[in-house]
Amino acid sequence: MSEAGRRLRGGRAELAGRGAEAAAEAALAAAGWLVLGRRVRTVAGEIDLVAEREGVLAFIEVKARPSLTEAAAALLRRQRERLLRAGECWLAENPGRGTAGVRFDLLLVAADGTVRRIADAFRLE
Repeated sequence: MSEAGRRLRGGRAELAGRGAEAAAEAALAAAGWLVLGRRVRTVAGEIDLVAEREGVLAFIEVKARPSLTEAAAALLRRQRERLLRAGECWLAENPGRGTAGVRFDLLLVAADGTVRRIADAFRLE
């Protein structure tokens, strides 16, 4: 594939990712969550969304694929480990958050716009 083709494909993926994150954020807001950060960068990596509701802090990874099943299968072990480290970094920089608990959620977005949340999708092993 040519360099121009790679840039075009990357640009499409970026646009689709932003759209999926917007859909995920709208679903969170509708469920009463306050989004504290979008595409949060830490030294350990990026967190798509950070949200809190009633003292529960959620670090959220958004996965968009043609179907919810494909989106669910897209979170790899290496990504989970990166998110765990990034969450630890965020907590160190934001003490006092998550007084009622901290979890890692996965928000799945299908091509038809369906959004599904898997709360507490993974934990430290």
